[in-house]
Amino acid sequence: MKLGLNLGYWGAGNDADNLALAKEADDLGFDVAWVAEAYGSDAPTVLAFVAAQTQQIDIGSAIFQIPGRTPANCAMTAATLDTLSGGRFRLGLGVSGPQVSEGWHGVRFDKPLARTREYSDIVKLALSRQKVRYDGQHYVLPLPDGPGKALQLTVHPVREHIPMYLAAVGPKNLELSGELFDGWLAIFYSPDFAKDQLGSIEAGRAKVGKTLDGFDVVPTVPIVVGDDPRACADPIRWYAALYVGGMGSREKNFYNQLASRMGYEDAAKTVQDLYLDRKYDEAAAAVPYEFLDQTALLGPKERIAEGMQALAASGVTTLTLSPFTGTLDERKATLRTAIEALELAGVGG
Repeated sequence: MKLGLNLGYWGAGNDADNLALAKEADDLGFDVAWVAEAYGSDAPTVLAFVAAQTQQIDIGSAIFQIPGRTPANCAMTAATLDTLSGGRFRLGLGVSGPQVSEGWHGVRFDKPLARTREYSDIVKLALSRQKVRYDGQHYVLPLPDGPGKALQLTVHPVREHIPMYLAAVGPKNLELSGELFDGWLAIFYSPDFAKDQLGSIEAGRAKVGKTLDGFDVVPTVPIVVGDDPRACADPIRWYAALYVGGMGSREKNFYNQLASRMGYEDAAKTVQDLYLDRKYDEAAAAVPYEFLDQTALLGPKERIAEGMQALAASGVTTLTLSPFTGTLDERKATLRTAIEALELAGVGG
């Protein structure tokens, strides 16, 4: 199992710290640094910035929003980042959610599975440097009734194949990630629930004659180091409450549905009700400690090592860490502790 670092969002006064963390992870031998986008900082600009100031660590999008750019533009960006980074780019994609897709990008959140399939097809076609012709339900290239013509990507990526990942939560999307992608970007990953999720991915792999061998399972896991695991859980309560309670609408919140499938249906409903009533502190307090402990690494180094052993045994191949609290020096120390815990766990790859 390798280690990654999730740098999240940028542009909110945290740029210098995020870059320092990326450099620290690079020096420590972390495998990849991921960058997110929502409706603030865009991931490609940040990834180019990080790539220019690191040496060995891979850079990855977690995620590029599918409604935010055309598939051809996505391929252009991927090829450019792979070239600028010397072959260190990993392309993570996701459909985002209905509020961002329709409210920010003006793209209907309809048939996300079919749209993701077509998007993936066109990105792969473009990156293969063939002339792009595609006749789909959501994308038609070139348009049949105008002057457009089939074009070929002019940029040569460093690698023949840029690894592609899908952020997936529901069973059908998990199956799609197994069928079409090289890896899965997971959130609220629990070793106790992983068998069901990996079963969906395995079904997708079987569709194309593949197994889970070589497939990268990449959860982002909050990490807080300290003597008391329960106290360590407190800084991540707001994050869990935001996703379980406030992402999407009451009727369509993928993270709330995931928590329910994991056995926390009553708590998930309570957290959502409180959050949507803008009782944010109460919503955070209502997140069960057991849910946080299942989906994060909390406590002293030895306990974190035990958690890493469980994650590796469940099928995780790249453990992406999100240091959630502390000064910059304390978060750097957390990354060093993670390296030590990985060595103690004996599951490093």
